Amino acid sequence: MKTLLALLTATTVLAGGAHAEGIAQFNIGILGGENAQDRLTSNECLRVAVEKALGVPVKLFTPADYDGVIQGLLGGTLDMAGLGASAYAKIALTDPAAVEVRLVAQNVDGSTGYYSIGFARKDSGITSMDDAKGKVFAFADPNSTSGYLVPAAELTAKYGDLAQYFSEVKFSGGHEQTIVGVAHGDFAAGVSWADGLGDWADGFTSGAFRKAADAGLVDMNELVEIWRSALIPNGPFVVRSALPQDVKDKVVQILADMPETDHACAAAVNGGDLKDFIPVEASMYDGILAARQLQEKKQ
Repeated sequence: MKTLLALLTATTVLAGGAHAEGIAQFNIGILGGENAQDRLTSNECLRVAVEKALGVPVKLFTPADYDGVIQGLLGGTLDMAGLGASAYAKIALTDPAAVEVRLVAQNVDGSTGYYSIGFARKDSGITSMDDAKGKVFAFADPNSTSGYLVPAAELTAKYGDLAQYFSEVKFSGGHEQTIVGVAHGDFAAGVSWADGLGDWADGFTSGAFRKAADAGLVDMNELVEIWRSALIPNGPFVVRSALPQDVKDKVVQILADMPETDHACAAAVNGGDLKDFIPVEASMYDGILAARQLQEKKQ
């Protein structure tokens, strides 16, 4: 009987270990761009789904800035995150083996890109980036693709040194802060991101404007688009490379299936409606890596 009990106990322990997939906890990082509580609320459904599948505690982490997620993935304290292309580029340039690129959001029209959108208050009289000359301009975060890397490069190519073109260039801290800051008159103009689909009055179909509009933070009818970038590749969902393979496969599959199994959750995680989460290769971001390298050489 003791032998049988010992065998059952050992089997239970092994089964528990297998259920936990060799990890004690799974940590998901969420980029900045909106306030921490909204980020937690939007991703709670994903946390629950992953926790159920892995059988270990799953925690959400909302660092104050983009670099908090970047350093968490590089340092091994975060296991998964949805990144902007520039944030991924910083990780890949620092340690190419740190994360695996697995999925990307597919927009409702089947595309996989988005735009940096320049905007101002409608009553400001600013209707183009030319009108914003000599005024206070806001970017989001130094590690943001649409909130800094791409618009800074494109605007610099056209207007020269932006510190000279605008009266002052500021980093707001995130997309939500830029949108609210422009709406409240703290900045004359700024940039944020959207898929460019749907209606301006709704904040487009997905993106930071949509999140801010849905949260009641801004009335899009009080804002006006003044500039739009070239198409930017949607950022990837990545997993930490050092995780057990079955853990990586399980969490990626949960996200890949989510547009069909729980579309509302997928839309919340994505920041607006989408068609699907689809596989993506790291090579999709080669152009962003090159732009990031060039930017860092200039600094």
